[in-house]
Amino acid sequence: MKKNFIILFLILSGIANTTQSQNKETTFSTPPSWTKSAIWYQIFVERFNNGDKSNDPKPENMDVPFMKIKTPEGWSVTPWTWDWYRQENWAVKTRKQFNDAVQYRRYGGDLQGVLNKLDYLQNLGVTALFMNPLNDAPSLHKYDARNYHHIDVNFGPDPVGDNKIIASENPADPATWKWTAADKLFLKLVAEAHKRGMKMIMDYSWNHTGTSFWAFEDLVKNQEKSAYKDWYNVTSFDNPATPENEFVHEGWLGNKFLPEIKKVDLTTERKTGHPYEGNINEGAKQHIFAVTKRWLAPDGDVRKGIDGFRLDVADHIGLGFWRDFRKVVRSVQPEAYLVGEIWWETWPDQLMNPVPYTSGDVFDAVMFYQAYRPARYFFARTNTEINAQQLKDSLLYQWNRLLPDNRYAMMNTSSTHDSPRLLSDFYNTNKYKYHANPNEDKNYKTGKPDAEAYIRLKLYLIHLFTTVGAPQIWNGEEMGMWGADDPNCRKPLMWKEYKFSPETRNNIQPGKKVYDPVAFNQSQFDLYKKLISIRKNNPVLSTGDFKFLVTEGKKLSYSRSEGNDEIIVMFNLEKDQQKFSLPQNAGWTDLMTNKTITGNSIVLKPLTAVILKKTK
Repeated sequence: MKKNFIILFLILSGIANTTQSQNKETTFSTPPSWTKSAIWYQIFVERFNNGDKSNDPKPENMDVPFMKIKTPEGWSVTPWTWDWYRQENWAVKTRKQFNDAVQYRRYGGDLQGVLNKLDYLQNLGVTALFMNPLNDAPSLHKYDARNYHHIDVNFGPDPVGDNKIIASENPADPATWKWTAADKLFLKLVAEAHKRGMKMIMDYSWNHTGTSFWAFEDLVKNQEKSAYKDWYNVTSFDNPATPENEFVHEGWLGNKFLPEIKKVDLTTERKTGHPYEGNINEGAKQHIFAVTKRWLAPDGDVRKGIDGFRLDVADHIGLGFWRDFRKVVRSVQPEAYLVGEIWWETWPDQLMNPVPYTSGDVFDAVMFYQAYRPARYFFARTNTEINAQQLKDSLLYQWNRLLPDNRYAMMNTSSTHDSPRLLSDFYNTNKYKYHANPNEDKNYKTGKPDAEAYIRLKLYLIHLFTTVGAPQIWNGEEMGMWGADDPNCRKPLMWKEYKFSPETRNNIQPGKKVYDPVAFNQSQFDLYKKLISIRKNNPVLSTGDFKFLVTEGKKLSYSRSEGNDEIIVMFNLEKDQQKFSLPQNAGWTDLMTNKTITGNSIVLKPLTAVILKKTK
């Protein structure tokens, strides 16, 4: 009742004063204080950087026998600088559509590649790394785990040796688990990140495994006699007396590639996009907890461990499991951060309510697409544009139903491995995530964005780095990368030391081919670095109170304040120049240009913004 009263009070009063809540010690129900000032950088290792060509993927680690998935004949690793939309010779021979054939592509990104770029990330200003799945798996995305408790063999220096080590274990018995070369390299990466003041979280899907997962393979082999027959949802077992194979299992959202771990003890309806009360099979649950402890405290030492988890498709698992999971995580590492992926209640119009997941007993935050979508509709030119008052209403609605600590700890996600890159999202007018690719919309623009997209994205980024919650960067955004929805958002990063082939613009569409130059965009990098520096050098942007000042048409301003510190951010998205009033008896410096602002007003040209810091 007390918690409900607090939420009601916040809704009625707007963004309440939260300064005191930012300074208290971390309790079980509150996010770690470090998360409020985090600058998140999300890394998809396979496409990040190839630091060790000797461990490049080979067919034997990619094939999935149960699903009859075999690497195409003549397959080879794709050159890093390859034209994204050009099919390799082996891909052409498969006669598969681009989106199908591209799933077999590998570029050889690995953990050594991440280690080699830690100084780059430190120079950019990153303070927290969100690693897409690292667990051993045959796919490029790694959500189809072979082993939860090991790093993918092709991410480490010795795939052959690691496979031998894994084969020598009893995967069901943590006492037999060993550290592979890939595992050890990952722990080195954690240590090196920590030396640079960076936190690190791992991405896991506890909802499903791959068909090459050790427990599922035992199930397939031993059927009803398997010790793991209750880990999964089996529709029918094979009858050895018949020549047919009657074994049928359920997969996540009907996908047989991803057998779903059995849900138990349901007391409310299970419906995609809605929280429900329930748990998972106890054996699988205890295995997951053992894996969790392994990475939080390697050999029992939390100093060597990670700093939390990003939890995939969180709404597909019951809240009972998540409550138990939080207890295990916080018992090992009280400063660990848990961020859940909850997304669509009803696609493509209704996003999920984060409150059931962020009320102190489940996660510290969610990937906050709920704040990005209205911001895109305000800053970008789309078919669903909104004005400043509508943006204010949307953000206040999202923020005011969250407890203050969780609001400030949100991972403000704008783009990921599952969505269009920001430049493409600002170049196209589609509804957010709806037909955001050339397969579903032949008019979707896949090429290098126009000048207006860059200008409007800059305005959004100024908002992202000055608003409530921790900003997140999908790897490569700071390089100026573009790309439609998955798989086109997963191109290999365009490091400045490489010379890339021009990229086909009209890709899979018929007609004359047009090419765009592909290269590291220094001006985009400098913009991100500048905005990160502004946020890090002004703690008020991480922990200060937020107040809307002007919301008229496409004219927007707001303030961040804490004690004597105050910053005002102003945007003009109108077609004409606009005048903004400034508080009297104060001096101001524009943090974007370091220019001093005098007088009681400022005039902004169309599609411009300022970040003004009070200097007296």
